[in-house]
Amino acid sequence: MKYSLRHIAKIIGSASYVPESPVDILLLDSRKVHSPATSLFFALAGKRRDGHSYIEELYEKGIRSFVVSARIDTLSFPDAAFVTVPDTLKALQELAAFHRSRFEIPVIGITGSNGKTIVKEWLYQLLHHEYNIVRSPKSYNSQIGVPLSVWQMNEHHTLGIFEAGISRPGEMDKLERIIRPTIGILTNIGEAHSEGFTSLAHKESEKRILFRGAVLPPPLEILERAMEESGMVIYAKNEEALHPPTWINIPFTDDASIQNAITCWQVMLLLGYEQRVIQERMKGLLPVNMRLEFKRGINQCNIINDSYSADLSSLEIALNFLVQQSAGTKRTVILSDFLQSSLKEEELYGSILDSLQRHQVSRVIGIGEKISSFLDRVTESSNPSMLAESYASREDFTKRFRSSKFREETILVKGARIFGFERIVQLLEQKVHQTVLEINLNAIADNLRVYQAHLKPSTKIMAMVKAFAYGSGGAEIAGILQYHKVDYLGVAYADEGIELRKAGISLPVMVMNPEESAFESMLEYHLEPDLYSFDLLSAFAEFLENEGLQQYPVHIEIETGMNRLGFDSSDMDKLADQLSSSNTLMVQTVFTHLSASEDPAQDEFTLAQFDKYRKAISKLRSRLNYPFLQHIANSGAIFRLPELQLDMVRLGIGLYGVDSGNTHQQLLQPVATLRSTIAQIKHLKPGESVSYNRKGRVDKESVIATIRIGYADGYSRRLGNGVGQMWIHGKLVPVIGSICMDMTMVDITGLEGVKEGDDVIIFGRELPVQQVARWAETIPYEIMTSVSHRVKRVYYEE
Repeated sequence: MKYSLRHIAKIIGSASYVPESPVDILLLDSRKVHSPATSLFFALAGKRRDGHSYIEELYEKGIRSFVVSARIDTLSFPDAAFVTVPDTLKALQELAAFHRSRFEIPVIGITGSNGKTIVKEWLYQLLHHEYNIVRSPKSYNSQIGVPLSVWQMNEHHTLGIFEAGISRPGEMDKLERIIRPTIGILTNIGEAHSEGFTSLAHKESEKRILFRGAVLPPPLEILERAMEESGMVIYAKNEEALHPPTWINIPFTDDASIQNAITCWQVMLLLGYEQRVIQERMKGLLPVNMRLEFKRGINQCNIINDSYSADLSSLEIALNFLVQQSAGTKRTVILSDFLQSSLKEEELYGSILDSLQRHQVSRVIGIGEKISSFLDRVTESSNPSMLAESYASREDFTKRFRSSKFREETILVKGARIFGFERIVQLLEQKVHQTVLEINLNAIADNLRVYQAHLKPSTKIMAMVKAFAYGSGGAEIAGILQYHKVDYLGVAYADEGIELRKAGISLPVMVMNPEESAFESMLEYHLEPDLYSFDLLSAFAEFLENEGLQQYPVHIEIETGMNRLGFDSSDMDKLADQLSSSNTLMVQTVFTHLSASEDPAQDEFTLAQFDKYRKAISKLRSRLNYPFLQHIANSGAIFRLPELQLDMVRLGIGLYGVDSGNTHQQLLQPVATLRSTIAQIKHLKPGESVSYNRKGRVDKESVIATIRIGYADGYSRRLGNGVGQMWIHGKLVPVIGSICMDMTMVDITGLEGVKEGDDVIIFGRELPVQQVARWAETIPYEIMTSVSHRVKRVYYEE
């Protein structure tokens, strides 16, 4: 269904006179511009980011249609059209609600504390044979995500499935008006996102507002009664049916999957499906992978693994992630046939090709008869700049695979699960041992938002990515931070900053430990040094003068009590003289380091540091005839001492999910999970010993598992001999004996069902890194930064 800008202005109640420009895409994010000619940007205003501030950037990218709520200097944007409304979010929701009203198809609305996305994706698997389904991309279930999901509806669709999530009262009323479900599903009510509600009952009543005009599936009690009367059971993989005459078999064993399958069964019965059809399709349910994995590949390539699904909405999400992670490299996409679509093939693959072109993909590799046929016919004539290769099957691709054909590029591997593209991923990824550090990029973004919510809107953020981003991977973490528009990055040494620049990071970067030998490289890569002494200041100023450069950005560090680096506060007059008389240096920020901001017992000392810093700043400000940023607060101070926020804060360990002050830990998500596998299991008799020096001894028959991690991987020897523990099969098991270079042994006596190859968590959500640090009598910083580079980093986005 086509819309014009003038029509949309009328729908959302704006009196603005605008042209009849076509609108296909609703745009909220300035980083995701792909079809500017038909995009309409809604300038949403948040607590820290205001969409109006990105209008100039978007105009330069070709956007000409805007919905705004603030006054705009329209003369600065000739040939742009502005639709003015009081509230841009409300306007977005009103437009989506109007669009939904134009369709009479059945729509399933799903809400609940957990399981919404799994149920939605399983219903898609179960129902797509009869319906052309439009559904929420991934977890687009918020006040913003739901309008974007519903906007996808078009005249080809015959069923809609949309998620709705809320965090406070009043929100579901707005979402119900947009989704208008004809069938309602409540998965469950749990503790997740309960902060805005007085009780679980209050939360449930708010969620049930979604079902105002919907039919609900039969209650579970009625179904259970029917199951008993008919002898029907739902049983999991590897279980035997208790009553063989009538059964539903699902290929999963966990309770959550069984509950989600029952929910899907209820919906299929409501839609009139016969029991034999339900039985047959339930057997073929596939796992729903909730994340995109980012891995290091062969020949300096990066690999994005999305080898679990192939449909248009998830392709768009994967391509956006590809753009986000591919700064400075070519983009290659490996695609399978798209099997679950009722669109005509020409229209389906035409849409795929259009999406690849919009995301500036350099090369597409099609695997499968249908996509290969289409690529052979159209790519050369429609886009000669995009190379295309075709293979009839995955086996054909692997037979002809040459690693030399992939070099210094970012490769998205995306295919329907039936094609087994995980084998292609194995060909492309670096070969390393089975100990990996998994980095959750969503958690980085979520933790950033938590800290932003505790800052004044004007306060900027310098994100610290020194020490390989606390062991998590500097360039990858910097990429996600740049995507989420932090203001500055901080590194320890120039070579860390150079790595970021080579990876396409364009944010300003402060180098906290600049060395004279790195001055030339710092200029080449436009890195900004922290000058902390008169010798360093003079050396850098002289270097700039010899290079003929003026007003180069620098940072000034003041010593207030850390007694590590910095100009003494008594030297401010001398420092001001040198800075004010220099034409080569331009001070960007002046800062100091707090010694103990996380410790309430040291608050008196911390505030004394702050007072000393303010006095030093006052002298500098009175002598320099230009403004500069001030920052003193680190991760601990952001939460505990908000009066120290000033112009900018330095966010370090908190970004990675560790609250050093332990006052808001429950708000943060762990970013890193260090995991390994069991190499071998041994059964020991009483009196036998384990590991070097025979310090580990057993006094009864014991079962010992050898884990593929040692001190060369960063697992401290201090955790040996029963001090440390690991997480296996939902239980903590103690380390026994000394830690070896490449292996560690744990005592799994009494733990049922453990076998070689099983997963082991060294730290992560189940076993917090803070606990491991306490066992090792150190701090989380040391545990995280000690993970060696031979441990593969796997990055994923849920």
